[in-house]
Amino acid sequence: MVVQRTSVGLDVHARSVVASALDGTTGEITERRLTPAHEDVAAWIAGLPGPVKVTYEAGPTGFGLARFLTERGVEVEVAAPSKLMRPSGDRVKTDMRDARHLARLLHAGQIVPVAVPAAATEAARDLVRAREDARGDLMSARHRVAKLLLRQGIVWSGGKAWTGVHDRWLRAQRFGSAPLQLTYEVAYETMLAAVARRDRLDQAIADLAADSAFTPVVHRLGCLRGVSTLTAFGLAVEIGDWHRFPGRSIGAYLGLVPAESSSGATRSQGGITKTGNGHARRLLIEAAWHHRPAYRAPGVDLRRRWAVASPAAVDRGRRANRRLQARWAHFDARGKRSTVANAAIARELAGWCWSLAVLED
Repeated sequence: MVVQRTSVGLDVHARSVVASALDGTTGEITERRLTPAHEDVAAWIAGLPGPVKVTYEAGPTGFGLARFLTERGVEVEVAAPSKLMRPSGDRVKTDMRDARHLARLLHAGQIVPVAVPAAATEAARDLVRAREDARGDLMSARHRVAKLLLRQGIVWSGGKAWTGVHDRWLRAQRFGSAPLQLTYEVAYETMLAAVARRDRLDQAIADLAADSAFTPVVHRLGCLRGVSTLTAFGLAVEIGDWHRFPGRSIGAYLGLVPAESSSGATRSQGGITKTGNGHARRLLIEAAWHHRPAYRAPGVDLRRRWAVASPAAVDRGRRANRRLQARWAHFDARGKRSTVANAAIARELAGWCWSLAVLED
C-alpha cells in the first residue's frame, strides 16, 4: 500500500485556486495561491516531495482538474462536501483555511471521495439534465399561456390539454387589444420553442441510448414498468458504475431511506433523507407511481422494450413488476398515505434497478 508523503488540499474556485500542502514526514506546510489553469496547478504539485495525493471538494468547477491530474500520474480524491468533518467551534472561514483543512483530512485518511465520472459519462449526464431543464421550462411556458387566457376568462374545456386539438384552439385565440395580442403571441411562441428544444433533446437521448456504452444497461432497465428509454438512460448515466455499492445500499445513496434520530431507548424516524443524487431520485419517484395500477398483461411499449433485452433480464423484470404492484396493493389495503408508500416503492425499485444493471447478459 502506497501512502503519500505530501497531502495537498485545494480550494478550487472559478478564478483562483488556493493550495495547501502538508509534508507528512517533516510536518512542513507549503501554501500558494494559483491561477485556475490546470497546467499551473500541476506544475506546482510537481515541485512537492512525492508521492503526492491531492483532494478538493466536488462543486461547480466539475471534475476536469481531477481528470487532468490523474492523467499526469497524480492520485486525486474529490471529496464529498456533505461528508467533510468540520470543528463545531470554528467560526472563521477563508479559502486558505479550507485548503489547509482539506490537506489535514487527507493526511488523516478522513476524506470520503465521490466517483469521478469519465468525460463521456459526464457529457451524457449533462445531456439528460439539459432535457430536465427543458421539461421545466416547457411547464413554466405552458402555465404562462394558460394563466394569461384565464385572466381573460378563457378556459379550455374540450378534453385533455396540450394535444393537437388544444393547440389548434390556442392558435385561434384573438384579442381586440394590440398589446394583449402581442403578449399572447410571445408567450405562445415561447412555449413552441420550449417544445422544440425538448423534442430535440429527446431525440438525442434516444440516439445515444440506442448506440453507446450505456445501451446494455438501458435495455435491461427497460424491463421494468415506468422505466422508459429516457428514464433508463437517465438512471444509467446518473449512477454510472453500478458495481460501486451493493443493492442494499443504493436506496441510502439516493436518499430514499428515512431519516433517524435515536438516543438511548428512543428511536425516531422522519421523512426520507433526500441526500445523494437528486436527479436519479426524481426519476425513481416518478417511475414508482407506474406500479400502482394492477399488473396484468404487459402493454405495447413494455413488450417492445422486452424484445431487445435478454431472457434473464425479462424474467427478472417480470418478477419485479409483480412484486412492486403487490407491495402497492398491500399499502393501499392498509390505508397508507400514497406519497409515503410511493417513497417505499421507489426505494425497492432502486434495488431492482441495481439487480438488473449488474446482471450479466
